[in-house]
Amino acid sequence: MNANITRSYKDLVVWQKGIALAKLVYQLTKNFPSEEKFGRVAQMRQAAVSIPSNIAEGQARHTTGEFIQFISHAEGSVAELDTQLILSIELKLCRDVGAKAAFEMIAELRRMLNVLRRKLAARH
Repeated sequence: MNANITRSYKDLVVWQKGIALAKLVYQLTKNFPSEEKFGRVAQMRQAAVSIPSNIAEGQARHTTGEFIQFISHAEGSVAELDTQLILSIELKLCRDVGAKAAFEMIAELRRMLNVLRRKLAARH
């Protein structure tokens, strides 16, 4: 049996990193002002959760084309989260220090999703 076979989206390192980023975003937004709870906080958390969710849904689909489409959605959510985090720093809702790890994870996820999409497209 090949040890490299992915049986579940949970086996994908990119999904695992997406979960870690979502957990970090929940921590970062925990201390945002209460008036941001239904605005910026909700939007950032939704974008963060959307990343591993789209990876999972895409992997669970039965065609490579659908998987590629959901990876593209995850890439869009990464860009959305990156933008929201930049804006949150500029609005002084969070500190650069706290966001540094999130920016590093965002950059890593962006690279990983790009590689995954290209590999899937090559065999599509």
